[in-house]
Amino acid sequence: MIDTPTLVDQHCHGVLRTELGLGTFETALGRTDALPAPGTTFFDTQTGFAVRRWCPPLLGLEPHCPPARYLARRRELGALEAGRRLLRGSGIATYLVDTGLPGDLTAPHEIAAAGAAEAHEIVRLEPLAEQVADTSGSVESFLANLAEAVHTAAASAVAFASAAAGRAGFDPAPPGPGEVRGAAGRWLAGRCRHGRLSDPVLLRHLLWSAVATGRPLQLRLGMADPMPLAAFASATGGLGTDLVLLHGYPYHRQTAHLAGVHPHVYADVGPALVRTGAGAAAVLAEVLELAPFGKLLYSSGARGLPELHVVGARLFGEALGRVLGTWVAEGAWARADAQRVARMIAADNARRVYGLSDAG
Repeated sequence: MIDTPTLVDQHCHGVLRTELGLGTFETALGRTDALPAPGTTFFDTQTGFAVRRWCPPLLGLEPHCPPARYLARRRELGALEAGRRLLRGSGIATYLVDTGLPGDLTAPHEIAAAGAAEAHEIVRLEPLAEQVADTSGSVESFLANLAEAVHTAAASAVAFASAAAGRAGFDPAPPGPGEVRGAAGRWLAGRCRHGRLSDPVLLRHLLWSAVATGRPLQLRLGMADPMPLAAFASATGGLGTDLVLLHGYPYHRQTAHLAGVHPHVYADVGPALVRTGAGAAAVLAEVLELAPFGKLLYSSGARGLPELHVVGARLFGEALGRVLGTWVAEGAWARADAQRVARMIAADNARRVYGLSDAG
């Protein structure tokens, strides 16, 4: 048996403050911002089954209880108390919270209080630039204010995050000053039609501005193949900034490969396990085939529902225990080495990359 250490959740979001009905809960469970198709339910997914397995006992119910009974108990306790019980039962000691998503989500200090844990902020670059644009009247002031905002954020945040590198046709090279001014002028002039930042030149400028701070940079891949990032990884090598690749499933093997060949690239292992549920051990074993164990970081990737924090932590612990425990039982690994690697992936690697204290 491999003991799961307390966890550092190296990328997550806040939880919804409001009471949730069936429709709102299902939307958050599916993470599609849409209700399930008529006649279907997001409880009939690997994630949904994992919620029913791990979360009811934390609210005083039996595992696998029907969704209606679980949601009734959740409403009976109230969002605040249910969230407190779930987060405190997750085994997570430290949360690194990406605050860049819209919605009524708890801030880092709130999730820390609810979970009796520590929490630190991750600043997402695209919303930061949009906020700067709201208070900047010209291209020159926008670029100056943006540089100041990135510098200020680096002084308090543990990392930056961006989804820019997961876009098709991503160019890894830093743009020149003229390119940046031209792109900023076009975007600011058209903000009434295109409020969200999508200009590829400005997105590259943001990424390289973050790299210049030396803070770790989390790159959200979504469902995109991470291999085009190899050029960006090569370009940023030796600059002192670690890159952490998020949400690489179903390209988790490619993500693990990049972490293996680039000294400053790390791979996130948690959300892939949440997606695959009962099959999580097989996915984790594939990642462990390719990436050095010191380059893998746990996260839940959770947003909206405290249940997703619980499910991420429990599936990770189960998968890690099953994979490493099998290797120990077969004599391939010593138990002490298995426990050491478990601690590395669960928390120690994240503490090293983000400069967190061991007290986490």
